[in-house]
Amino acid sequence: MTFRDLPTVNACLNSLTTVLLITGFLLIRRKKREAHQKVMTAAIVTSALFLVSYLVYHFEVGSVKFTGQGPVRTVYLAILLTHTLLAMAAAPLALTVFVLGRTKRFELHKKLARITWPLWIYVSITGVVIYWMLYRMTW
Repeated sequence: MTFRDLPTVNACLNSLTTVLLITGFLLIRRKKREAHQKVMTAAIVTSALFLVSYLVYHFEVGSVKFTGQGPVRTVYLAILLTHTLLAMAAAPLALTVFVLGRTKRFELHKKLARITWPLWIYVSITGVVIYWMLYRMTW
């Protein structure tokens, strides 16, 4: 494996995080708190692994220019902008919600999770979309 393989690893980690977030959501809706806790722990871990891999890649390779032109460029930049801004909010919020759950502060955990979950799922999904647009689509 080389540094050039890390975007694919990152997309896989984001995809896995998305699956874990949806699973965690469904588990808590079914009142399966212990299973929810395990799945959400895995989501935090995969997100942390993504962040480390992402930073290593960009430290080693730098930024990659999007080559699409016209309306697709506008779509890409809009997705990238919202993804980046929401990721900056979602990361500390997810960690806060996780700690609140682990420390059994469930009322605050639940209240903040209702804000955090949609942001986190959006960031996870758009991370994969950005990967496809940047590395897999030919423009």
